[in-house]
Amino acid sequence: MFDRSGLLRRLMLAALLSLGIGAAMAQPIATSADRPAAPVSGLNTDKAEVSEQELLGHLGDTGNIHGHIVIPDTRAATLIQPEGRMWRDYRRGPLLWIAGVLVLGMLGVLAVFYAVKGRIMIPGGRGLATILRFTAFERFMHWLTATSWCVLAVSGLNMAVGRVVLLPLIGPENFTTLSGLLKYAHNFIAFPFIAGIVLMFLLWLRDNIPNRGDVTWFAQGGGLIGNAHPPAGKFNGGQKMVFWVVVLGGGALALTGLALLFPFYVTDILGMQLVQVIHGGIALLMIAAMLGHIYIGTVGMEGAIDAMNSGIVDLKWARKHHNLWVAEELAKSETPPNAAE
Repeated sequence: MFDRSGLLRRLMLAALLSLGIGAAMAQPIATSADRPAAPVSGLNTDKAEVSEQELLGHLGDTGNIHGHIVIPDTRAATLIQPEGRMWRDYRRGPLLWIAGVLVLGMLGVLAVFYAVKGRIMIPGGRGLATILRFTAFERFMHWLTATSWCVLAVSGLNMAVGRVVLLPLIGPENFTTLSGLLKYAHNFIAFPFIAGIVLMFLLWLRDNIPNRGDVTWFAQGGGLIGNAHPPAGKFNGGQKMVFWVVVLGGGALALTGLALLFPFYVTDILGMQLVQVIHGGIALLMIAAMLGHIYIGTVGMEGAIDAMNSGIVDLKWARKHHNLWVAEELAKSETPPNAAE
């Protein structure tokens, strides 16, 4: 027979459970937003208003504002980092002035120097005799480093001042596309640049050790100021200075750049900001120095570009600027310098 009393008991139990669940759901759920915030130690909360600086000043040693997370990466808990505003303000203000003074200032100095000094010519013009100055591998190494450096310099300047200089000229869409391409180029061209620096250090270190002759070279203006041309080996004092600027400065750029390319493997967010400031500062100094190097190697001195184009230079030019090296090369060679027909 059908058990009516059992069915009735089941219906009554279901009704009681439904009422209990509904009552529970009707109760408000306590959240972190409903709970009063814990007072910040040492902060006067009786004032009508508390300034942001007062609040940040009582948040501990770092001043960071942290949230609560459940993922393993605890760095994601940082919600506000006050130092980030200082870093942003530096990029929007002082960095633009530093870049302008170093880059535009150097271009201005070179323009004035060219107007006053003119191009440094080979006395009596080019001769028939030539001498091999750099091998094919040396020229490859130089151009590998030089071309990658130019790409890095242009793309880095765009990241530093592009929003102020380039964006108004080409518009947001073109600037966004160009900046994206330059950013990828900056990341990947860094590796050929590092390879070039390593090769340059290994191949040219012996010829770039400073000596007393370099002091004399600088004291006499290196032939750039006045008409004196002090004795010099394969590399004169100015070229040695460029070598160490590239090796030491490029090495510093490589280390800081790799720290930025692989973020948070070495340091935290504050460290990343400091690394970027250092990276940018060294890069701007190197850009200014390389502008001077490019000027001397092209429009500033007749015959200089031949050393890195064909590797063969005019013998008169070589004796004027690197007489000690010429003497060594001729002493080692059983044949006289090449003579053009």
